[in-house]
Parts: sequence; C-alpha cells; structure tokens
Amino acid sequence: MKRLFFLLLALRLLLSGCKRSMNAVIGKEPSLTGCVAEISEESILVELAEEDPFRASCTSVWVSLDVEIPDSVTHFSLGDTVVVYFDGAIAESSPGQISTPYAIILLEPADRSVNEVG
Repeated sequence: MKRLFFLLLALRLLLSGCKRSMNAVIGKEPSLTGCVAEISEESILVELAEEDPFRASCTSVWVSLDVEIPDSVTHFSLGDTVVVYFDGAIAESSPGQISTPYAIILLEPADRSVNEVG
C-alpha cells in the first residue's frame, strides 16, 4: 500500500512540475516584442520592435500558437503588439521560428476599425 501511495505521489509531482504559470514566466524567461504582421492557423509572424534585443539576429519571427500556458492569447489581428515568452532559442531561418513559446501576451491591440471586414 505504501508503494502505491508513493508511486501516485511521485506521479503527481512529476506531472504538476511540467506546467508553468504566467507568474513563473513573465519577467523570468526571455521574451521578444513586436507587431503581428501575418496570421495563419498555426502561427503568427511577428515583426520585431526596433528596440528589441533579438532584432540583432532577425527582424521577424514565425511564432507557433501551440503555447505551453493555456492562459495565453491565441487569437490576433494584424497590427496587434505582442510579447512572446520562450526559451530564448530562435531557429535560424528567414524569418526566424519559435516552435514552443511559453506564453503570448497581447500588449496593445491594433486599431480594430482597420481590420474589420464588411
């Protein structure tokens, strides 16, 4: 019985340790800031802000919408300003790629009247 208890406890700790929260990511993990320039079903193209330190290596990055933290925003409009938290690795392609972001936060929404259809 003790073995089963410890096995279940270890499994719970293992599984709960895999999930991050917004508080664990914001300000503690690398991030980039930019403007949403293109939107697809699975990713967004982010044009990096002029002052963003990652801009030294690339000017735009495809960011997957398959984010680790479920509280993240995953619906965007062209022109939205976003902050992307990730592990700091950007695939060296043109444009760059972030395949597993921790979180995407909407910093400033675009002027919605520009993006409305109809």
